[in-house]
Amino acid sequence: MKAKLKNIPKFDRPREKLAQKGVKALSDLELIAIILGSGVKGKDVFKIAKDIMEAISNDFNNISLDKLKNIEGIGLAKSSQIVGSIELTKRFLLKEGIKIKSPEEVLKLVNELRNKKQEYFITITIDGASGLIKKRIVFIGTLNQSIVHPREIFSAAITDHAAGVIFVHNHPSGFVQPSKEDILITHRLFKVGELVGINVIDHIIISKNDYYSFKEHRILTGSD
Repeated sequence: MKAKLKNIPKFDRPREKLAQKGVKALSDLELIAIILGSGVKGKDVFKIAKDIMEAISNDFNNISLDKLKNIEGIGLAKSSQIVGSIELTKRFLLKEGIKIKSPEEVLKLVNELRNKKQEYFITITIDGASGLIKKRIVFIGTLNQSIVHPREIFSAAITDHAAGVIFVHNHPSGFVQPSKEDILITHRLFKVGELVGINVIDHIIISKNDYYSFKEHRILTGSD
């Protein structure tokens, strides 16, 4: 028989505690236990919550469905609930009051890319006051002009009513110098930005320990 929250003495149940004292009165473990709802045979809900808390604490930015599914007592449904809750929280936190005025502020938003084994191309849309609107993963894979479609990139920026957009991609090799392809793609996107009236603010390449800003190196132009 599964160990469920209803089997816990009433004064210790996180749901009742939340109702009586408010969400801020709950510990991290209790919050996770509420999302889980129940444990499994031989492993109660708080034991599973403790294992999840350890996994999240060790690598919050890179927590994934597969990592959670490796925890005993966690299946696809519960893993999805936890990952979904974390992602929703990240999205709302990212939107609230963040100003993007330098490469350093961009790097804080994409720090998870530093250890990726594949290339990720990300767009960050900005409002007229340099406030963050949205961060999107556009695609995963080797950067080339046949994959990076300006139509897809700028249609999202137009939907956001963005004043500007920043491009970020990572170099798993560790070298941040832009390739010829990187430069050609950046010039192409710059030109499209001028046509649709959305300012291309920067294109930043990051590696595990370094970064390269097209804006800082003064090569952010539409010329080939």
